[in-house]
Amino acid sequence: MMAEQTVDGGDLGILILRRNPRAKHYSLRVRDGQVIGTMPLQGCERELLAFIDRQRQRLLRMLHGSPKRLLWNESTDVQTYTFRVRVFRTARSNFYVHLRDGVLHVACPEATDFGCEQVQQLLQTLFERALRHEAKRVLPQRLQMLAARHSFHYTGVTVRNTQSRWGSCSSQKRISLSLSLLLLPEHLIDYVLLHELCHTVEMNHDERFWQLMDKTTGNRTQILRRELKKCRMLPVSQPPREQ
Repeated sequence: MMAEQTVDGGDLGILILRRNPRAKHYSLRVRDGQVIGTMPLQGCERELLAFIDRQRQRLLRMLHGSPKRLLWNESTDVQTYTFRVRVFRTARSNFYVHLRDGVLHVACPEATDFGCEQVQQLLQTLFERALRHEAKRVLPQRLQMLAARHSFHYTGVTVRNTQSRWGSCSSQKRISLSLSLLLLPEHLIDYVLLHELCHTVEMNHDERFWQLMDKTTGNRTQILRRELKKCRMLPVSQPPREQ
C-alpha cells in the first residue's frame, strides 16, 4: 500500500509526499504540473522536504515545462477545435459522456467528489477518448486537404496521444499527429500539418525546409512558430492507482 499526503510547497505549489514500501531512497518527479516526492516506508518527511528544498530551482524549471492537468468539476470550461466540454451532476448512478451539437456532455453522479484523484483520472480519460475520436475524424481529412492544396504526397497518417511532439514525419513519408492538436486554434493546427508535410520533401530543418514552410504559410512561419511555442500539450492520463 502506498500512503501519501499533501503539503504546501510555496512557489512549487501543492506537493505530494508518498511512502512506498518498494522505495529504497528519496526521489522526485514532476507529473501533470505537480511535484511528487517519494520516500521509503521508514523515511523521514523532514528529510524529504529538505531534499525538495535543495532541488527547488531544478523543480521550478521542470514545472515550467510540464503541462498542467485539467481540473474537472462543474466549473470546467474547455473549448477544443470541434467541441466544448460541459460537466454536470445527474441522478444517474454512473458516469457517461455524450457528444452532440458541438458539446461534450460529461454527466457525473450527484455524490461525485471532484477532489478525488480517481474521479479526476476517470474524467480525464473520458475527455481523452472524445478528443481521440474527434482527432481521428478531423485531422486526417484536414491533412489530406492541405496536401492536395500544396501538392504534397505522404504514405499514411496516425493519431496518438503524445506529449513531446505535435507531429512527426518518418523517412517513409508517414505522418504521426498528436491528438493535442485539437486544443489549438485552426491556424496553428494547419501550421503543424504543413510542417510535417514539408518534411515529406525536406527531412531536415535546413534553409530549404524553412523556405518551403514560408511558401506554404505566406511567409508567416516565424510568427506561427513563436505562437505555437507558447502552447501546451495534453498531459497523458495515468490509470488509477491501487490502494
